[in-house]
Amino acid sequence: MNVLEKSCVVLVLVALSIQTVHAAEPKADFEIKTKSIETSVTLDAKIKADPALAQDCLTEGKAWAEKNRADADRERKQDPQMFRNGAWSVELKYETRSVVDGHYISIVRSDYTNTGGAHPNSGVNTILWDSSAKKRISIRPFFTETADGGPTMKAMAKAVLTSLTAEKKKRDAGETATDGWFEYVQPKLLKIGAVTLAPSTVAGKSSGLTFHYPPTAVGPYAEGEYTAYVPWETLKPYLTPEGVNIFGGARPKGDDDGQQ
Repeated sequence: MNVLEKSCVVLVLVALSIQTVHAAEPKADFEIKTKSIETSVTLDAKIKADPALAQDCLTEGKAWAEKNRADADRERKQDPQMFRNGAWSVELKYETRSVVDGHYISIVRSDYTNTGGAHPNSGVNTILWDSSAKKRISIRPFFTETADGGPTMKAMAKAVLTSLTAEKKKRDAGETATDGWFEYVQPKLLKIGAVTLAPSTVAGKSSGLTFHYPPTAVGPYAEGEYTAYVPWETLKPYLTPEGVNIFGGARPKGDDDGQQ
């Protein structure tokens, strides 16, 4: 095989590789492309299998995308030079974290924004969906009380800080629960972090709670996202009968890899 033939083979392999990557990427369920912005909203297959859930997420996602378009159009009008390197790139993804007791669906909602600044920005939030009631809920029904600063929230916050401290040590980041970064975590349901029901080794159960933190929430931007895991046994004294029903088993091996 001569040099020209080898070059052709390499080009073909590269092209096939690119096609494979693009084929693996899920198609966006909603897109906006203008001179100011390229934005997309994507739902995973499990979400789309539940029509009510899919509609709920897509309605929210479209509103989010439209707001970003309005912001981009306004910024372009005020300062066109901000877009000299191209349009803003904005993405929103909804991904299933777990399905518990057949109808409690935990979803991680991740967003990515690149407006041409020093670095892109990303965020993370969560949704807990009750497919039987066809609505979003909180984790309140699983606990006997969730008052700000109450016994449940204090125990939960303590366990979160223990988990984050262990993860910091693993990353050799050095912070402890007494450092300023952890002030973000408070013993309040709306201030402790975005939460999901963690998967379990027992089908249909949850092994505990996972808390999701975007970059800069509990550490410098360079450290990226963090998650904290709280096993259900830690919160057992505070569970309602429904909480006792949905929790059980252990965290699956490998679940602590990556973001989730």
